[in-house]
Amino acid sequence: MNVKNSIKLFLIVFIIAFVSYVALNGLPLWGPYEILPLGQQIRQGLDLKGGLYVVYEAKMESGDKDKDSKIDGAIRVIRNRLDKEGQNEATIAKQGENRIQVEIPGIKNPRELADILAKPAVLEFESPEGEIIITGKDVKTAVPAYGQGHTPIVDFELHPEGAKKFGEATTKYKGQIIKILLDKNPISTPVVNSAILGGKGIIEGMKDIDEAKRIANLIESGALPVDLEQAETRTIGATLGVNALNRAIQAGIIGIAAVLLFMLIFYRLPGLVADFALLVYMIIVMIVLAAAKITLTLPGIAGIILSVGMAVDANVIIFERIKEEIKSGKTIIASLDSGFNKAFRAILDSNITTLIAAFVLLYFGTGPIQGFAKTLIIGILASMFTAIAFTRFVLKLVLGLNLKNKWLYGA
Repeated sequence: MNVKNSIKLFLIVFIIAFVSYVALNGLPLWGPYEILPLGQQIRQGLDLKGGLYVVYEAKMESGDKDKDSKIDGAIRVIRNRLDKEGQNEATIAKQGENRIQVEIPGIKNPRELADILAKPAVLEFESPEGEIIITGKDVKTAVPAYGQGHTPIVDFELHPEGAKKFGEATTKYKGQIIKILLDKNPISTPVVNSAILGGKGIIEGMKDIDEAKRIANLIESGALPVDLEQAETRTIGATLGVNALNRAIQAGIIGIAAVLLFMLIFYRLPGLVADFALLVYMIIVMIVLAAAKITLTLPGIAGIILSVGMAVDANVIIFERIKEEIKSGKTIIASLDSGFNKAFRAILDSNITTLIAAFVLLYFGTGPIQGFAKTLIIGILASMFTAIAFTRFVLKLVLGLNLKNKWLYGA
């Protein structure tokens, strides 16, 4: 028995077992730092977690040459508003030529947020003569706060050019009213008591601090470059998402367990190694999903399960070739090398064609289709590594333990 091979196998098993434990249970580090379980790190999509699904349609003229740039700008504004609302898990995608699809998992107040996203949010300071002094573009920062008497306000700071214009206006209209309009509606009508020359001021008139937060958010995120209208709105309950996830997990466990048993029965020792490689494959996929912050959906789970089948299919091709080589009279080590080498081209061709299809779906698809494509691509790349490189490496280590009975290799 090769001692070095035994040590290598032990280290591989130990590392995989340790990583699996951390992936399932997390790991406290020092102080407040810890590694969370992968189940908590992986983002869950709308169909798993429940939430809000909205499709906005941009109102533009048919011959508008800036249509694409306006849609892209609207997507950026929506992303900014969602980030300020703490909805970092939301996904935003262009749908067709003039629609924007927004999915926000786990949201508690869907209708209110849907209205905030499509709000024009045009802030204007209007003089007594009805002229616009400055707009929201001149505002550098806008922060909700409490003013005198613990009343909610928005504390704002202007860019230098806006501060100059505002200073001139407050000097000119001292003792008069400068209206503050949001989407042409007055939200505050303060009297100018003194010139404001420092570029800082406040907006009053909010009923509570939540309204002050919303207005500050809208001002900072900027005005939408195009008017949006809700074309479709759906609210998905968390219970539906949880049930769907549980059923998907049960189906996946049953399917994978059947595959593991099949490989063990039909291919014996190589099948056992392939089962171990499949565990490594699952860990790699989960780590990539968590690290890349990819939102997992039901179609995404389907992509993972499909790539599991492809990983097993690759092993089946390899092991059948190994069995043929053994039956032809070659030694086990020679059969192992020959089986992997001869099966490699067929496995590579099939995976590349599937990858091409997955990239096409990723480029042209939206929402769930992209989720399926992303997990399929990750799964294919991980399966090629585990089925070809990892399985071959471990099998060679096993051969070094003098386990050379042909029956163990299915022959």
